[in-house]
Amino acid sequence: MTFLPDLPTLVAFSIACFVLTITPGPDMTLFLGRTLAGGRAAGIAAYVGASTGSLIHTTLAAIGLSALIAASPEAFLLLKIVGAGYLIFLAVQAIRSGSSLKVDATGEMKKPSLIASWLTGIGINLSNPKIILFFVTFLPQFVAAGDPDAAGKLFFLGVYFILFATPFALAMIVAADKLAATLKRRPKITRAIDWIFASVFSAFAVKILTTQGH
Repeated sequence: MTFLPDLPTLVAFSIACFVLTITPGPDMTLFLGRTLAGGRAAGIAAYVGASTGSLIHTTLAAIGLSALIAASPEAFLLLKIVGAGYLIFLAVQAIRSGSSLKVDATGEMKKPSLIASWLTGIGINLSNPKIILFFVTFLPQFVAAGDPDAAGKLFFLGVYFILFATPFALAMIVAADKLAATLKRRPKITRAIDWIFASVFSAFAVKILTTQGH
């Protein structure tokens, strides 16, 4: 199947997916917060909404980036190099600023409806410029500049990311109260995740820069 990346690429992408999934951020804040406020169903609805937004981003990125390859492989190559710089920026930010997890498990909150949670997930995902930039600069790192099957591979990688992350996200939702409390009480855990995030993404950035340098 031409849309399938080779095994080394898929393994490297899976590692990146895992690190992204366990790193506390706006997406984790959303579905954990909804779970604590409205129960597991609300948390799952919020996660499905965020995943729906990610699927839309994936589709648009696959169409746009494949068109860029067809029009100018050199421009796509430049985008990959810029993307490597963005990965380094994310790594530095993770070390300097740390992960963002602002889940409040206390206080009286109005229980959100499942539709509202789903729509909130979509809205937050689609309106976040960092997510747009991430999809446009991250996925190309795993596709060659001259690949004629780039569109299929980009879409496959985006869908794979969603499917890969789902079991981990569901596990977090099931253990939402314990997870949120643990991350709050033990900041060393989130700092360790930050360093893992920074290390993995720096490695990807260095790899793409050195590869294009030959």
